Amino acid sequence: MTQPKLGHVGRLVKGSAPSSMSGATSEIVVGLDIGTTKVAAVVGEVDADGVTILGVGNVPCRGLRRGIVSNIDWTTRAIAEALDAAQTMAGVEIRTVYAGVSGSHIRCAFSDGIAAISNGEVSIEDVKRVLEGARAIPIEADRQIVHVLPREFTVDNQDGIRDPIGMSGVRLGARVNLVTAAIAPVQNLVRCAEKCGLTVADIVLEPFASAEAVLSDDEKEIGVAVIDIGGGTTDLLLYVDGGIGHVSVIPVGGNNVTQDISAGLRTPLAEAERLKRNVGCALGRMVADDEEIEVPGVGGHPSRTASRRLLSDIIEPRIEEIFAVIRTRIEDTGLLEQLSAGVVLTGGAVLMEGMTEFAEEILGMPVRMGTPVGVKGITGLVAGPQFATGVGLVLYGANALHQARGHGGTKKAEVIELPPRSEKKSRQSGRFFDWFKAAF
Repeated sequence: MTQPKLGHVGRLVKGSAPSSMSGATSEIVVGLDIGTTKVAAVVGEVDADGVTILGVGNVPCRGLRRGIVSNIDWTTRAIAEALDAAQTMAGVEIRTVYAGVSGSHIRCAFSDGIAAISNGEVSIEDVKRVLEGARAIPIEADRQIVHVLPREFTVDNQDGIRDPIGMSGVRLGARVNLVTAAIAPVQNLVRCAEKCGLTVADIVLEPFASAEAVLSDDEKEIGVAVIDIGGGTTDLLLYVDGGIGHVSVIPVGGNNVTQDISAGLRTPLAEAERLKRNVGCALGRMVADDEEIEVPGVGGHPSRTASRRLLSDIIEPRIEEIFAVIRTRIEDTGLLEQLSAGVVLTGGAVLMEGMTEFAEEILGMPVRMGTPVGVKGITGLVAGPQFATGVGLVLYGANALHQARGHGGTKKAEVIELPPRSEKKSRQSGRFFDWFKAAF
């Protein structure tokens, strides 16, 4: 196999026929999912045909606690190992990554902006100004804005507008969701990546990235909830009318279930995690009374036999607690009745048997398991819900690079997520909107 040559940061120069996107080049985009229990690096190649997954690195990580870096050395070591595995499989050198961020420090707030329409017709510059006004709200000195997510625009007295470009009027308004994060956890995350010789192209909210990988446009349009249950946190993201209506993070995850098993069955944490993954069931009545499992002892004690139903009886209360908190969070937003598409579960902890059935009972909505879609290549290695965030980060970065290349710019700006535009808009207006959707 011929060793590929690298051009500028993140670009893989093929020696083949020129592509229709950028001469003889295609872009390499890497998503880095730094989680409480694992670090996953996903390498994707972006060309005219879409995103092709080239390599994956997935290693355990003990350097985070509930989504926040608690040990820089351990986290850095895990990132280096995941990158080494991913770039060896992909045959490329990784220099730039899109990193995910989560944790209980994530907050979401509403804000409104208003601006005069300069020439009687809404332009991109007008939208820029109204969004800058919407984000100009006082926030704590130790926090930063991660995403500006418009829910709707208004032109004069007309509200509910998703794409205002080209509309006539005098006054433009915007209602947005501002996603903020504590500065210190974000800086520590970036520092770990930089200690591995990486440049972080952008910090992306993890449930937002997961949604990009597992949701369809129809689900976003009619309303859907994405629940990403990881090792240390559970992320909740609500899509309503094509835009993000709510984001929150619950500091409970799969590790809490593992700790309950370890204490209840008196077995080491590593063995409790293995039991949870291999024979655990979230809904006790799905387990037959005569099923038995082998439980390793702790501190030199021999293994013993226990009922699998006992294991499920330990798991079920914790899972019920997680979904009950989620149900309360959704009810508090007032958006429960607007989630017509139900719930999409993702994250490594949802692989346990009985999760979708139990979620449907507690949440009272249809529930499905979310796995990454919209990519090709070695998709079998990223087919599980535990890789939704990594693949979503690649799709996020691919979209940003595509828009920057299509409009002659390479400088990264904060990504502004706009609701889907109407198909009735003009072709030129659509191009402007697509550009602005990814790069403000």
